[in-house]
Amino acid sequence: MKKLLIIITCFASLHLVACASRLHLVHKIDVQQGNVVTQDMVNQLKTGMTRSQVQFIMGSPLVVDTFHQHRWDYIYYFKPGYGDATEQRVTLLFNDDSLASITGSVHPEAGVIVAGENSTPITVVVPPYERVEPGLLNKIWHWITFRKPPES
Repeated sequence: MKKLLIIITCFASLHLVACASRLHLVHKIDVQQGNVVTQDMVNQLKTGMTRSQVQFIMGSPLVVDTFHQHRWDYIYYFKPGYGDATEQRVTLLFNDDSLASITGSVHPEAGVIVAGENSTPITVVVPPYERVEPGLLNKIWHWITFRKPPES
């Protein structure tokens, strides 16, 4: 009887360890760092804009190198709790006080019509939504009470 109890205990513990990665027993938070860079923001940029106009559209740059005052870097890094990380980079180069070039992973789209100078640009940031499966205790509670977990 003791051997059977030991075998069942070992099997149950090995099964729990093997399934722990799928059950998400540990909560991992989403990590967002840097400046949010959207395609709409980059589409509003035009060569010849002043630094203050660019800063109004894009916000303050994340990196301004002391030795290269003509270069502004905007970097956005997003790492969801369960998933692959994404990174967006935009580098703006200035000639004197005017925007000379735009490089990086987000480029302005060709043929995009930008609203007039009198209109105020509106940027809506929608955070990504990822449905997280309910935890182990939540599953047990719904199993005991014969209820289905809520669908979001």
